[in-house]
Amino acid sequence: MEPVPPGRNQVGELNRRQIGAEQEQRARQYLERAGLKWVASNVHSRGGELDLIMRDGHCWVFVEVRYRRDARFGGALASVTRQKQHKLLRAAAFWLAQRGGSFETVNCRFDIIAITGTALEWLPNAFNADV
Repeated sequence: MEPVPPGRNQVGELNRRQIGAEQEQRARQYLERAGLKWVASNVHSRGGELDLIMRDGHCWVFVEVRYRRDARFGGALASVTRQKQHKLLRAAAFWLAQRGGSFETVNCRFDIIAITGTALEWLPNAFNADV
């Protein structure tokens, strides 16, 4: 696992990218402790970005990691909109197609790790290709 790069912005706080990397690393460790196997992180494609790709037995697991400092604007889970779900579906479909697969031919699911403040919530199979 790659460490979060050191660095602070002008006021001594971590920048958004560093906070995101730190929270993705936290999510990955949480899922690995739950028995999932890490495959890749921050996979970019025409469809968008996949935060984490994991394996749960024979199932591909595409994980969206969302972080919000607090719940003032609805928390992390509320930020996974239908539009965001469609982007994740496109990115996953493209990734699978590159490997000769599709939603119809491989077992996969879409999980969300929602982190609001310090509270982490894992929603396995949060949405599917029927969105």
